[in-house]
Amino acid sequence: MQSSTRTYLIQALLFILTVITTTMAGAEWIFGNTFSFVFDLFGWLGNDSPELKAASEKAMGWPEFIIGFQFSLPFLAILTIHEFGHYFTAKAHQVKVTLPFYIPLWFGISQSIGTMGAFIRITSVVKSRLKFFDIGIAGPLAGFFAAMAVLWYGFTHLPPLEYIYAIHPEYERFGSSYGQFVYENSAGQIALGDNILFWLFKTYVADPNLLPHDFEMIHYPFIFAGYLALFFTSLNLIPIGQLDGGHILYGLIGKKKFDVIAPVLFSIFVFFAGLGLFRPESFAIGSDELFYEQLLYLFFYIYFIYICFRRTFESASTALMISLIIVVAQFAVTYLFPEQEGYSGFLPFVFILGRILGVKHPDTEDNRPLDTPRIIMGIFALIVFVITFSPRPFIIL
Repeated sequence: MQSSTRTYLIQALLFILTVITTTMAGAEWIFGNTFSFVFDLFGWLGNDSPELKAASEKAMGWPEFIIGFQFSLPFLAILTIHEFGHYFTAKAHQVKVTLPFYIPLWFGISQSIGTMGAFIRITSVVKSRLKFFDIGIAGPLAGFFAAMAVLWYGFTHLPPLEYIYAIHPEYERFGSSYGQFVYENSAGQIALGDNILFWLFKTYVADPNLLPHDFEMIHYPFIFAGYLALFFTSLNLIPIGQLDGGHILYGLIGKKKFDVIAPVLFSIFVFFAGLGLFRPESFAIGSDELFYEQLLYLFFYIYFIYICFRRTFESASTALMISLIIVVAQFAVTYLFPEQEGYSGFLPFVFILGRILGVKHPDTEDNRPLDTPRIIMGIFALIVFVITFSPRPFIIL
């Protein structure tokens, strides 16, 4: 079998698996439940407790799987539009590129979104600053407009309250005021953190009489799919390294300025991600054992930041100094403003950016500046980043 044919088969298989896993994940988010075969597996492993049997009887099957397509189809459509925005633009510039590779991911015992996204591989050298810009901007802008369409549909076609009562029958006795009574113990609840665009949709597009409580948004598949698309669009548009936003900013300002600005932006991102993770009062404890335990965690945290910065600077001492400055600044802010807190959920992405993708951008042979229409598009893309970025995208109580 030729290598190209084998690659196509792998891509097709990954796509089919991703359709299945995202559909299963969508059903889990819609119904807040797990598929019955998961419980059957636990029973096969010897756990046949009455609680497990009772949960298995309420678990989901094929009817719920079919409903899960209401999440997977719009979500994968946006993801596919994003990737093919890159693909067709690369082809137009005669840059060799693969079709998308989709990455299925489903946990079964805990909720996921069914995928880690998709990517295309550029298999030839991109020698032009303009080509980097065009390829980088095409994907997120195409995905952004697709996400806008999905969110518009989701917020203008909200189902009646009976929809949420079918998922939570215990809410029905409170009527439309259920939000005032059912969240007294809100531990484990998940809310979608607002960005500017999502807030505008909730405030000016949705019917307030049908708009669900923030803790129930995850059960509305079109809204959840659109929100996730905005979230991933904003991550891709962070103007650092070889992210789409990095290609865009590199095209706008060139390598010399980019290699100064990108580390500064990365430092701000790291600062925000870890803000509040360690506080001065955490060390003002009576037990020596707890004190040294916190000190050990702090040491590992500093080392984590250091390895994220190590590739960015030629000198190890510079990377360590920047890491220490960030940690000291985080302590200072939390001391002066105890209510301030970042979002530690960004730390894995900090590691991917700093250690794997890199913060700086590769140089190109052709560094001619962009024309005015492209500059306007680049500024628009940065505005899209601002209005789609959520400082706390997922609020878990």
